[in-house]
Amino acid sequence: MTADEVQRAGHRLVRAPRPRAPRRPITSTGLVQAFVRRPVGVAEITADGIRLLVIVSVLVAGIGWGPVQVGIFMLALFGALAPRALRIRPSVDISIGVTMLIAAWSNVFDLYTEIVGWDKIVHAALTGAVTILVVTAAQRGGLLPQTGSPRFALVLSGAAVGLAVGSIWEMLEWAGHTFTDAVIFVGYDDTIGDLAADGVGGLIAGLALSLLPHGGFSRATPATERATEREPAGGAR
Repeated sequence: MTADEVQRAGHRLVRAPRPRAPRRPITSTGLVQAFVRRPVGVAEITADGIRLLVIVSVLVAGIGWGPVQVGIFMLALFGALAPRALRIRPSVDISIGVTMLIAAWSNVFDLYTEIVGWDKIVHAALTGAVTILVVTAAQRGGLLPQTGSPRFALVLSGAAVGLAVGSIWEMLEWAGHTFTDAVIFVGYDDTIGDLAADGVGGLIAGLALSLLPHGGFSRATPATERATEREPAGGAR
C-alpha cells in the first residue's frame, strides 16, 4: 500500500458520520395510513377488538338509554380510535380503550354515585388516557419534541394537559346540567375534587410517557413514514 492510499484510508476512518435528519411531523396522509393498516400481532388485534366493543356500545346506548349516553359513548369511541392513527404502542392502546369503556358504562349504571371514590378514580384514569393522546399528538405534530427533552418537562406537560382537559370536561358537565339534563351532578366540592384527580392523572401519564421507550409510540414505524423522514426538504436528493 502506497503512502497516498494509507492517507486516504485514514481519512475514511476518522470521517465523522453524516448527521441524521430530524424526524418530520406526521402528515394527515400518515395518520390515515396508520389508521387503515392491518393489525399485527395478538396485542393489536385485541386493541381493535376493544374498539369494536365501543362501537357496539354506542348502538346499545342509543337503543336503551337515549341521546345523552350516545354522546358520551361517541366521545369514548373517539378516544378509542385515536391511538390507532397515532400508532401508540398496543399495550397503551389497550389500556386507553378499556378506560374509555369503563368510564362510559360507569355513567350508564350510575357507578359514580353508587361507589364511593369511583368518580375520582375514573377521573384520574380517564384524564391520564386523554393526556397520553394529547401529548402524543403534539409530539407527532412537531409541537413537542419526541426525543432529547428532559423527562421533568414531559411530566409537567402531562400535568398541565390533565388540568386543561379536566377544566374543559367540567365546563361540559355544567353545560349538560344547565341545558340538557339536570340529573348530571355538578357542585363546587365535586368540581375541585375532580380537577385534583385530573391533575394527578395527567401527572402520572406524563411520568409514564417519560419512562416508556419512544414515548407512547409503537416500536414499528410505517415504511412510507420512514421514507418521508429520509427525504430531504423540497424533495432534493
